[in-house]
Amino acid sequence: QVQLVESGGGLVQAGGSLRLSCAASGRTFSRYAMGWFRQAPGKEREFVAAISRSGTSTYYADSAKGRFTISRDNAKNTVFLQMNSLKPEDTAVYYCAAASSTAQAMANGYGMDYWGKGTLVTVSS
Repeated sequence: QVQLVESGGGLVQAGGSLRLSCAASGRTFSRYAMGWFRQAPGKEREFVAAISRSGTSTYYADSAKGRFTISRDNAKNTVFLQMNSLKPEDTAVYYCAAASSTAQAMANGYGMDYWGKGTLVTVSS
């Protein structure tokens, strides 16, 4: 069992930055690919970014490329999402997920085993 707890959300003006963190419980963090998803009001949950177990491979949604960076620290059981140049359309609840499959599978929307409860990001115009 893996428990995921997100933090770092909040209110930011358009053009600003936020860094989300996701802390994972357990000793097997490095066995999981990790990812970030988001759900805006009235919309379905969508993929944002994923990172492989070792951190050597990353995947991004087109909306995140060039603005967001996913990283992980296996020694601290934590995955991060650095978000720059935020736009009002980035407003959403951001969820952390862990997958025993692959980061590529997460990028294609399947394989997630565990989810956090989410953290709200609000970008004002």
